[in-house]
Amino acid sequence: MTILAPILIAFIYISLTSLLEEPSRRNFNAIFITGAGAAYLNGGFGVWEFAFTAVLTYCAYKGLRSYGFIGVGWLLHTGWDVLHHLYGNLIVPFAADSSFGCAVTDPVIALWCFAGAPSVYGLFRRNKQQVSNTG
Repeated sequence: MTILAPILIAFIYISLTSLLEEPSRRNFNAIFITGAGAAYLNGGFGVWEFAFTAVLTYCAYKGLRSYGFIGVGWLLHTGWDVLHHLYGNLIVPFAADSSFGCAVTDPVIALWCFAGAPSVYGLFRRNKQQVSNTG
């Protein structure tokens, strides 16, 4: 369950953001990664927390035009999750595996971003049309 719940959370996030049309989907994801960068402020690494937030803000800014930068931001956040799980404060103080779970969720979202963040609903429609055309 420690692995399955975070993967389910990633799929829920992907499904919900798939409801947004482009470019709103990309812009929302850029804003969201900025928030993820600030999630650990006061997380135990002092000034490095602010530096990390600045790096993810840069990724988000560049992500307004490119999903690749948003994907990079999610991968950077994965590393930050691992560091906090091992050495810093947890993302949710009362949930012992919260940073670990976030480290599982983030790369799933990153892979989706590297694929161009396609709408999952558009993929289903396309597959349904292909099946009806071949049948």
